[in-house]
Amino acid sequence: MSIRTTVTFDEDVLERLKQESRVHGASFRHTLNELLRKALAQTGQPPTRREFHITPSHMGYVEGLNYDCTEVLLEYLEGPEHR
Repeated sequence: MSIRTTVTFDEDVLERLKQESRVHGASFRHTLNELLRKALAQTGQPPTRREFHITPSHMGYVEGLNYDCTEVLLEYLEGPEHR
């Protein structure tokens, strides 16, 4: 069953659809339907996740620096004009 409807495309999307149609030698309608099928098939699948690894490294300790005060740390790292 086919349903006719009106869709408004952004210029860049329209150009990409026309280009895909030309490249594959298919009609605009066929190209649009295939691309929509592929996109909709992917929306039902959960995204694949990569494991996140953190490798800790010792950054040292600065004698006399107050590590409990964010303002002091920012000034130390970025200078007195950090704002």
